[in-house]
Amino acid sequence: MLRRTYDRLMREANRPGAERALAAVSFAESSFFPIPPDVMIVPMVLANPDRAWRIATIATVASVIGGLFGYAIGYFLFETLGNLLFDLYGLQDKAQAFQHSYQEWGLWIILIKGLTPIPYKLVTIASGAAHFALPVFIAASVVTRGARFFLLAVLLRRFGPPIRDFIERRLTLVTSAFAAAIVLGFVALRWI
Repeated sequence: MLRRTYDRLMREANRPGAERALAAVSFAESSFFPIPPDVMIVPMVLANPDRAWRIATIATVASVIGGLFGYAIGYFLFETLGNLLFDLYGLQDKAQAFQHSYQEWGLWIILIKGLTPIPYKLVTIASGAAHFALPVFIAASVVTRGARFFLLAVLLRRFGPPIRDFIERRLTLVTSAFAAAIVLGFVALRWI
C-alpha cells in the first residue's frame, strides 16, 4: 500500500494541479489541517528538481497567508473556533500558557516553532489570541516558513537522486520516521 501511494504521489507531482494542491495544503496546515506540506514538497521536488525554488515559494507564500487566517481565528474567534481547534489537538490546557509566553518570547516562539514539527497552526492561532504585533508576526512567518521550505528544497535539489533512492529502498522506514516526527511534534506540545 505504501509503495502504491508513493508511486501515485510521484506521478501526481508533475501534474498541473499539483502546485494548486500544494498551495491549498500549505494554507490549510497553517490554520487548521494536521498534515504538513512537506509530504507534497518532497515528491514534487524529487520529480522535478528544476522547479524546487518555485515549489518552495508556493509553499511559503500559501503558508504565510494561511498563517494570517490562523492569526484571525485566534484574534477574532479564539473563544469559539480557536478553543475548538486546541481541544481537537488535546491542548486546551496549554492554550493559556502558550498565550502568556508571547508576552516575553513571542518573536522567538514563532521563529523556532515554525521550523519544527510542532503544528504551526497552533502558533498562528495563539499569536492572534495573544494579539501579537501583526507586522512582526508576518515577518517572522516569512522567515521561518521560508527557511524551512527553501532548506528542504535546497537539500532535495542538491541531493535528490540519492535521497530518492534511499526513500524508495526504505519507504516504510521513511514513512514511519515522518509519522513519528509529526506525533513527536504533538507530544512535545504537552511538555512545553
